[in-house]
Amino acid sequence: MRALIAGLLLASLLATGTAVAQLAPFNEAGVTMGHWHIASRDVQANKKIFLAMGGKDLATANETVLFPGVRINLTLGNAAGSGETIGSVVNHVGFIVKDVQESVAKWKAAGVAVLPGSNGRLDQAYVVTPDGVRMEILEDKTQPMPIRHEHVHFFVTETEIPKAQAWYAKTFGGKAGTRNNAPVVDIPGAQLRFGKADTAQAPTKGRVLDHIGVDVKDLQAFAKKIQAEGIKLDEPIRTNATSGVMITYITDPWGTRVELVQRPPGQ
Repeated sequence: MRALIAGLLLASLLATGTAVAQLAPFNEAGVTMGHWHIASRDVQANKKIFLAMGGKDLATANETVLFPGVRINLTLGNAAGSGETIGSVVNHVGFIVKDVQESVAKWKAAGVAVLPGSNGRLDQAYVVTPDGVRMEILEDKTQPMPIRHEHVHFFVTETEIPKAQAWYAKTFGGKAGTRNNAPVVDIPGAQLRFGKADTAQAPTKGRVLDHIGVDVKDLQAFAKKIQAEGIKLDEPIRTNATSGVMITYITDPWGTRVELVQRPPGQ
């Protein structure tokens, strides 16, 4: 099933002709993976890393880099030495590349610091930004593009793992399953993974990876649905007068801040 989902995602991404359309199509709940929001001490240094890894500069009013399946929004943020992803409920995020060792060589040549995979694995590597955003790099030699977004990895205590999996599946219309015998939820553009932490982890708000975002087809309808399920909005829905983008935020029961975004056509 996971291979089928990945194949459908790749087909949809390849079939699109514009940068914006590189986000995966909405699922039946009207949801697709949207973005990571990085509050950085040095926006341009971080942007340089993502561009070297194969991202595309959207050249908008905001600093945004696009990969197949995800946008990365960069803003000026955290004080020096604070808020890395390790210790947060979102422990790390991940990409899939066509060839890990080939990518590593290219990235190192461009000045990106790359850490080796665990236990000498050649099909895995890690990139950690100067602010402490940890990114796992995995390999799929069958994919046609050099790199695409793959996962968000949450760390919660053992008793909370099944609750977190069920919450994300229900809230975002995701497909619950397993990967390597570990629980996951698949939504378009991302696999949400759940790992064990010995203690409750810090909320994401105010850290370098301040929040993740999902795009929704109809924000008003989606907000009404989740509020009926007992989920509170962190703030009222608001609309950017210039772009027409509508947003609000929710926070999951374990401290992950999630932005909900509805974009007008072409945004």
